[in-house]
Amino acid sequence: MKVAIAQLNYTVGAFESNMVAIIDNINRAKSEKVDLLVFAEQAISGTPAYDLLNKVTFLDLGEEALVEIASYCDDIAVLVGLPIPHANRTISAAAFIQNRKVIRYIGKQNVSSRDEMYFLSASKGCEYVKVNGHKVAVVVGEDILKEQEYGEYADTIVCLGANPYSRGIIEKRYDFFRHLAYQTGKNVVYVNQVGGQTDIVYDGSSAVFNTKGEAVCLLKSFEEDYASLELETATPVEIPFQNKTINVYRAIKLGLKDYFDKNGYEKACLGLSGGIDSAVVLAIAEEVLGPERIKVLMLPSQFSSYHSVDDAIEMAENLNIEYDVVPITDAYRAIVESMKPVLGGTDFDVTEENIQARIRCTMIMALSNKFGYILLNTTNKSEEAVGYGTLYGDCIGSISILGDLYKHEVYDLARYINRDREIIPENILIKEPSAELRPEQKDSDTLPPYDVLDAILYRMIEEGQHREEIINAGFDAEVVYKVYAMIKKNEHKRYQFCPVLRLSTCTFGQGRIMPLTSKYGY
Repeated sequence: MKVAIAQLNYTVGAFESNMVAIIDNINRAKSEKVDLLVFAEQAISGTPAYDLLNKVTFLDLGEEALVEIASYCDDIAVLVGLPIPHANRTISAAAFIQNRKVIRYIGKQNVSSRDEMYFLSASKGCEYVKVNGHKVAVVVGEDILKEQEYGEYADTIVCLGANPYSRGIIEKRYDFFRHLAYQTGKNVVYVNQVGGQTDIVYDGSSAVFNTKGEAVCLLKSFEEDYASLELETATPVEIPFQNKTINVYRAIKLGLKDYFDKNGYEKACLGLSGGIDSAVVLAIAEEVLGPERIKVLMLPSQFSSYHSVDDAIEMAENLNIEYDVVPITDAYRAIVESMKPVLGGTDFDVTEENIQARIRCTMIMALSNKFGYILLNTTNKSEEAVGYGTLYGDCIGSISILGDLYKHEVYDLARYINRDREIIPENILIKEPSAELRPEQKDSDTLPPYDVLDAILYRMIEEGQHREEIINAGFDAEVVYKVYAMIKKNEHKRYQFCPVLRLSTCTFGQGRIMPLTSKYGY
């Protein structure tokens, strides 16, 4: 049996453009005499559609597109995903098309993702179809995990997926499908979506494994792709090494590109401080959008070091980015002076620090409003976790592309960005991190060293370890309890944070939702 897989970048609700892309690939597959062409889960509608899945018009548009798609399916069988109404509920289904007719729908049974569980209902699960005398088990999404159900009833297992990227997931998927094919003795065909959808990135990485568990087809990661092959005679291919830093970099680029393209945004702006986070955000944005679509502001105060401004200017000039230096000292002094009758003769503390951050917010939002720039947030996960950022100050932005990366991972990205030439000035990479909101300030004045902090945060957040487990692993008890207290104290900031590009298994927001008011010592 000759199978083709089409790995495409869909947009939620863009039924016309999604349909055109699907039909183009059907015509291509027909010209190659393909027996079965497979598209991803919810290909026709795009995903995640959230409450749109409860809109009758949305579902109707999907079914109308399906009818048009089916009219092109002569001399070919096609599996394509879409949401459909079923018994007064909505399910995620694979439509099986043959001879220009929709023969049946195979619905997803395992609805476990937080992006779906409140909007989709469970269906029957795996069903079997015949293509050119070949029996095919068809599953949608996470139903593939129930490998024991396939038994001896099919020659090939086909999975239509819409599985988001997270660090390390590509190699884990390959291992799973390799094991599934070997254990069942079946060919396994997996088709995934690719592309960014607000805070989610679908990595693609579609694959086919033969009955021996050997990879015989691997589609590209983070790009649209297409392949066709004869299952019985396909030659094994080597699974490439997955570099996590490179994959994260590619995921961020794809997520940022589609965030702008799919929302019709044209230009971006950000505050460039001379620190590592804003430098990495600018470098990625420049590669995705181009220098002509970006504007940066440097907003030094009386506490900013000369080298920070110099480093920021060097960075902008390295990338040919338009910039302005707008000191905030006068504005800061004016606000502090105006507040004297209210604040009295109190000592300098976090209040004055936050005034600076909020002045910067006001200025850069003025640029955004006046010229239609989309503001990019520059906060990393370490800072977001412990609240090391000013609400309505440096926590602002339309989207955060670093908010799911710990500080050490930001440095990893920076070194990768500089792999061929020095885009980020070396001084930014080697100097000690500082918010520069008071004289001689360093992040280490308030936080544990980032290598220690990140290790504790990872155990608490990604691995869900209790404080005692972390202490028993060798971490200082006082530091562990301090970090835990900071995480819990700053939950209210995360409730007000912008969308964060999801790159881990536990992203703040959808991946980790804690009650704002809680006495529970998690």
